[in-house]
Amino acid sequence: MRAIQIASLDGPQAAKLVEVDEPDGKDAVVIDVYAAGVAFPDVLQSRGLYQYKPDLPYTPGGEVAGVVRSAPADAHVAPGDRVAGLTMLCGAMAEVVALPAERVFKLPDNVSFEAGAGLLFNDLTMHHGLR
Repeated sequence: MRAIQIASLDGPQAAKLVEVDEPDGKDAVVIDVYAAGVAFPDVLQSRGLYQYKPDLPYTPGGEVAGVVRSAPADAHVAPGDRVAGLTMLCGAMAEVVALPAERVFKLPDNVSFEAGAGLLFNDLTMHHGLR
């Protein structure tokens, strides 16, 4: 599958499109990603300036929106569901992600994938900053 990776701490311009293995979806919700959020921590991480410093190379992105491909039997989402999910700080900028069910949320039909990919991380960050 394709993913964006950062292999050097030269800022966002270091991002490259690469081929990587799909994640192991065992005991996880596997999501076909339609949109990935881009947040301030992504920019800082790409320069090595964020408090969490992933090992290089890494796939950036803390939030996704897409369609569930598969899910554990006891999950609150099912294949075909539109969802938003938190990867936390890395991994969203890929064609497929696998997340624990507790970090996946159903996305209402009237919310686009693009908007959904910015709801969880970006909107909460903005809300915190304003408060």
